[in-house]
Parts: sequence; structure tokens; C-alpha cells
Amino acid sequence: MAAPLPHLTLQSLHTHTHTFLCGCCGPLRPRYKRLVDNIFPEDPKDGLVKSDMEKLTFYAVSAPEKLDRIGAYLAERLSRDVVRHRYGYVVIAMEALDQLLMACHSQSIKPFVESFLHMVAKLLESREPDLQVLGTNSFVKFANIEEDTPSYHRRYDFFVSQFSAMCHSTHEDPETRSRIRVAGIKGLQGVVRKTVNDELQAIIWEPQHMDKLIPSMLFNMQDNEDSERAGEENPASLAESCFRELLGRAAYGNMNNAVHPVLVHLDNHRLWDPNDFAVPCFRIIMYSIQAQHSHHVIQQVLSHLDTHSKNTPRVRAGIVQVLLETVAIAAKGSIGPTVLEVFNTLLKHLRMSVDFELGDGSRRNSASSLSSTRTKESEERIVQNAIIQTIGFFGGNLPDYQRAEVMMFIMGKVPVYGTPCHTLDTVKIGHQGTKRIQTMLLSSLIMVTSEFKCKTMCAGLPMAFLEPLCSISLMEDSELRQLVLEILHNIIDRHDNRAKLRGIRIIPNVAALKIKREKISKQDVVFMKKHGQQLYRHIYLGCKEEDNVQKNFELLFTALALITIELANEEVMIDLMRLSIALQDMALANEENMPVLIRCGIMALVAAYLNFLSQMIANPPFCQHVSKVIEMRNLDAPYLLPEHVFREKCVLPESLDRDAVGLYFQTADLAEALSVPGYNVERLAIPYIPQVTDEDRLPRRKSFVDTISLQVDILSNSLPDQSQLAEEITFETLKKAIDTTGLEEQERERRRQVMEKFQKAPFEEIAAHCESKANMLHDRLAQIFELTIRPPPSPSGTVTVTSGHAQYQSVPVYEMKFPDLCVY
Repeated sequence: MAAPLPHLTLQSLHTHTHTFLCGCCGPLRPRYKRLVDNIFPEDPKDGLVKSDMEKLTFYAVSAPEKLDRIGAYLAERLSRDVVRHRYGYVVIAMEALDQLLMACHSQSIKPFVESFLHMVAKLLESREPDLQVLGTNSFVKFANIEEDTPSYHRRYDFFVSQFSAMCHSTHEDPETRSRIRVAGIKGLQGVVRKTVNDELQAIIWEPQHMDKLIPSMLFNMQDNEDSERAGEENPASLAESCFRELLGRAAYGNMNNAVHPVLVHLDNHRLWDPNDFAVPCFRIIMYSIQAQHSHHVIQQVLSHLDTHSKNTPRVRAGIVQVLLETVAIAAKGSIGPTVLEVFNTLLKHLRMSVDFELGDGSRRNSASSLSSTRTKESEERIVQNAIIQTIGFFGGNLPDYQRAEVMMFIMGKVPVYGTPCHTLDTVKIGHQGTKRIQTMLLSSLIMVTSEFKCKTMCAGLPMAFLEPLCSISLMEDSELRQLVLEILHNIIDRHDNRAKLRGIRIIPNVAALKIKREKISKQDVVFMKKHGQQLYRHIYLGCKEEDNVQKNFELLFTALALITIELANEEVMIDLMRLSIALQDMALANEENMPVLIRCGIMALVAAYLNFLSQMIANPPFCQHVSKVIEMRNLDAPYLLPEHVFREKCVLPESLDRDAVGLYFQTADLAEALSVPGYNVERLAIPYIPQVTDEDRLPRRKSFVDTISLQVDILSNSLPDQSQLAEEITFETLKKAIDTTGLEEQERERRRQVMEKFQKAPFEEIAAHCESKANMLHDRLAQIFELTIRPPPSPSGTVTVTSGHAQYQSVPVYEMKFPDLCVY
């Protein structure tokens, strides 16, 4: 007779009944179920039964067709344990699943994976942090397994959404919140690793997934509360690592989808102002992606700047600074056609910033909004400075061949009075806004041309760049002329001698400066023959501007010295001496009534330069003559030397004494000193006259007619005086017109003067004379053609106005006359 059952509680009765039934019906259950049941101990604290787990693993490897049933049964048990909150058995089940995944790699593992992912999803859906972390860890292990064949139907949409939600956990306990966020980031990293290498899982790069992945990582990178944690326990550092890995795996067609969510996140969280997070974020992007994809990021930022064109100045400045960071990293690589797009967009926003600052004139004049206007102006200055810095930094890091194109591109955007400018309309912003744009663009050109080492001057100063640059040099603004000179210094100085020549002074020993120079190349010789006169003219006309300050003369002196070092052969040196003597004569003649300070400044400039030139030539008689003049000035006229004239307390004379021959440099003495082989002394005796161009006739600049005798002669011969046109015709005037006495003698004298002029005048003067006449001829022809040429009759009819009413007169085709070549 069986012994009676002891007194049992309800729970113990359930356990014993379960064991008894299993024991009785064990042989009737499938083997895989018995093997799965055996791995679970009676007490979950004992953990997985290793010996039974080995049996289950051996069975699964030996009979892979049973894997799907094993997985389904484990999923069933796990789901029941999750509902009953028996979390110890849940941990054991997931550990068994992990070991089976690691051990089995056959084709039959696909259904088992589906059961596994279903169980992971069950754990992630629970609100228990421990179960969420457990499911994430199992998914990460699964993500690291390389499957033999791709999966055609498997999708990870749920896992992307769930892991992203975990990344934004707001659990009350900071420790638990950090664990959940770390688990979410690891899960997203697992999804990325599992999908990016699978061509069938390219759907992960679609916007609906990137819009969840990217913000989740950025949120944790931004919210760095656990900065003391190290490694994978810190959500911020782990998110940054995952972010870098994702961007590094981005292909050509996926880059835009990866960058766009970053921009949206920065917008939504207002991270452009301040941009302490945006700048390092894009620095991470640029260093993580492949170099050939850099232009995608730049284009995205440029288009984003366009969408925020009407936002606050600080937001626009923040975006521009981010753009600066991106182009600074990408400039040293190949970014293709994005170069001009960057500059075009930046220049457009520069103009818009000036419009915002200066456009609303009525509001600016109101007293109530004076403080807000000043605040807006200062903020717009931040935008403008950021744009200029970006332009200069980007251009300064480009290869030389691209930098030359950018220089001409920027120069084409500089508005110039009197010339058409299709890109920048200067009507709305007025003179002040136009000057602001000119100053900023020239400042950016200074940054672009810095460290620019062109092999030939033709490449550094092409005609398309030199002409508008010299045109700006005639502006009646000393600051603009200073910027032009600094741009010329950057281009001409190819051996870094500018720092040694800083300031204007009488250099006692030029050899001590250790100036670096090379023999002038043939290409540079050709350049000076073609364009040297433009440089001389730029310096000559720039010296006599009444608003010149000390810095203008310093920069002019440096320009003359750099031309001497980099571009001067014997012929150019003679031209520079002629230019110096012409400047001295201009200051003495004072035909334009220049201030005494400007005249003395020109004299000081000539002295400083001829002292430098004499020592560069190393000709003792030349040096002796220059030293003698400088010594005489030290004794009798110190205001003619640079060390004295620019002092605040320098006493200036009322006028310059032209009879004091010893105070001035004499052409005859210079010619005598240079009477050695190699120097054409005869050309030194020919006075320098600036080349005449059409710019001298523009109303936006001062007239140089009084100082250019050749131009006076041309204008007087071609344009009759209005008083002569209005003269009354009388008998006496007709009698004088008929009288031909002395006309033959006058004609012979005129021919003699023309022949003498073409025999003895310098080539520059003859070329300028012919060019001016040609320009006059073209202008007259253009006027004649405009008056005479009319459009041909049209069959559609022409409009005639009769008594204030428009009438259409149609011409039949058969009545129209066509040229013979048009008829066949």
C-alpha cells in the first residue's frame, strides 16, 4: 500500500503534479521537447544545466531540421515565463538561444532565427529594464553572426523603432536610464552591422529609418550627463562611436539620407545658436565619411543655408560656421564642381546680409527702434564676418589651379561704379552698402590669395583679374586702395619677402634683409612687357589721391619693392626709375593742387624706393647720388623723408622749393650713373606718362585730364568746344575761312611734329595715342550704326503711333526684299 502524501501547499502541489505527469508521460513527448525541458533547473538560481545544454546542442547540430521546432518551443516557454514574471527562466531560455545560434550555421537556421527575433521582440516590448537589456544583448550577439545566405523577407523595422525609443528613455532612476539608453544604442549599432553589408537590406538607409536612427544617436551625444563613465557605459561616447560607424558605411547614394536628419535635429533642438554642438557634430561627419563624398555634405549645408535665408542672423551665422568647418576639412581633397557653388551661395548670402542691415531706411531713422537696429547691425556683422572667413579659408586651402579660378570668380562679383554688374544690384543698398560689399569681397580675396605661390605671373594676374583689380584701385576710397595693394602683394610676393619690407623707411643696408630672389623667367618678362604699364599706372595714380594716409604710402613702397625683386630686369628697372622721377615731378608741379602732406609723402616714397633700388642694383655712382640727396634732405628738408613726414608733430612747409636742386633726384645724374652695359640710358630721359584708358573718362573717378597731356590733345582735337559751336557766323568769319594764306606752312609744321613724335616718343605713349584714337573711332561708329541701322520690316507688322493711337501696318512677304544669299 502506498504511503500517504505529505501535507502540501498549493504551490508545492502544482510543482509535484507537474513533475509526476512529466515523469509518467515523458516517453510520449518528442525528444526535442524533453531535451529543452531538461536544460531548465528546478531552481532558476542554479542557472542553465550545462550537461543537458550540451545534449541539446549536439541534437540540434545532428538534426538541423528540428531547429525550427526547438525555436518554437523555446519561444512558447519564454512567452509563458514572461507573462508569469518568472524572469529567471527567461534568462536561461535566452542563454540557450544564444548558444544554439552560435553553434548552428546550417541552411535550416532561418526558421529558428525567426523564432529568436520573435522572442527578442517580446523582451523589448516589456517594460522591465532588465528584460530590455537582456533582449538587446541577445540581438547584438545575433548581429555579429555572419549568415551564409541573405534573408529575403526579414525586416528590422520594429527593432529600429524600439531601439530608438530606448535611446530616448526618461526613466526616473539615472542609473537605469543610462542602462536602457546604452542598450538602445547597442541595438541600433547591431541593426546597422546586420543590414549595411546585406544588399537586400538597403531599406535601412531609407528616410523613415534614418529619421529614427540619426536623431537617437545625436540625442545621446548631445545629452552627455554621464560624462564620468568610460567606454561603452557612457551613452554619449557609445553613440558617437555608432554614429561614426554608420557614416563610414554610407555609400554614394545614401549620403543625403544620412545628413538630412542631422540638419533637421539641429533645427528642432535650436542648436545653431549657439552652435557648440553643431560644429563638432559636422566635424565628426566629415572625418567619418569617405573623402569622395564630402561634396554631398557641403551641398546639404548650402541648401540648408538657403532655406534659412530669412532666419535670425545668429542662426545664419551658426550655419555658416558649420559650413566653414566642413569646407576646411574637404578643401584639401577633391570636391569637384562644388567649389564655385560654395562661393556663389556665400556671396549671395553676403549680399542678403547687407540688404537686411541697410535696406530698411525708414525703420533705421526712427528713434524708437534705434537700439534694436544697432543690435541687428552688430548681429549681421557676425554673419558677414563668418561668410568672409569661410570664403577666405576655403579659397586659401584650394589647389593653385582652383584658387586662380576662384579669384576671378570673386572679382567678377565686386560691384564697380560705372560698370554693369549682373550679380549684385547696388541700387537698393546705396553707396554705403556697395562700399561694404566691396570691402568684404576684397578682404576675402586677401585671404584667398595669401600663401598663393603662382609659378608665372601670367597665371597669378591674368587679364580677366588684373583689369578689374586695377579698376578698383582708382576708387576714391583709401581703404579700398589699401586692400587692392595687399592683394597685389600676396600675388607678386612668391618668396615671402613682404615681412622684411614692412613699413616705409630709408633702409641703410638692404643686404642685411637677406632678400630671397631668383632670376626673372621668360614668362615674367613677357608679362611685364604686356601688363607692366598697368602696374605703373596703378601706382602713379594711387600716389596722388588726397585721402592717402601713411598706410597707403607704406603699401605703395612695398609694391614697388616687390616688383623690383620678383619682376625686374634691366628694362623694368629703367621704367621704375622713370616712374619715380615722374612722381617727383608731379609733386613739384602740383598741377592738381594736392595738399602739402600728400606731396611730401610722394617725395618720401620716391626717396625710400630709390634708396632700395640703388642697393639692389649695387651700382656705386647710383648709390652715391641717392645717398647725397637723402643727406641733403636730412639737413635742410627732413619733411621729404619717410621717417619725419609721417610723424604727428612734423612741421610741413607751405610749398616745395623747386629751385633747391640738391633736394631732388636728377635724371641726368641717374643716367650718368647707369651708363654701363645692360641699361638703356636713353629711355631714362623719356618722361613717363601714364597709359590712357577708358576708365579715365568715367564720372565715378577723378579726372586725370590735367596731368595727361596726350589725353588733352586727343580730346581737344576730337571734341569741339561748345562756345565755338555757338559762335555767330558773320562776313569776317567767312572771309577768314576762305583765306588759305599760311595753311600750307601750318600743314608742314603739323606733319613735322607728328614724325618727330613717332621717332622720339616712347612706345607706351605712341600705343596709348593710337589706342585712344581707335576707341574714339569705335565710339563714333557705334553712334552712327545706332542712328542708321533699323530692323527690317516684319510680316507680323510694325507699330506706328498716329494721333496718340497705336496702329499696326503689315508688310506682305512678297513685298519684302531679301539678300541674294537668302533666296534659293
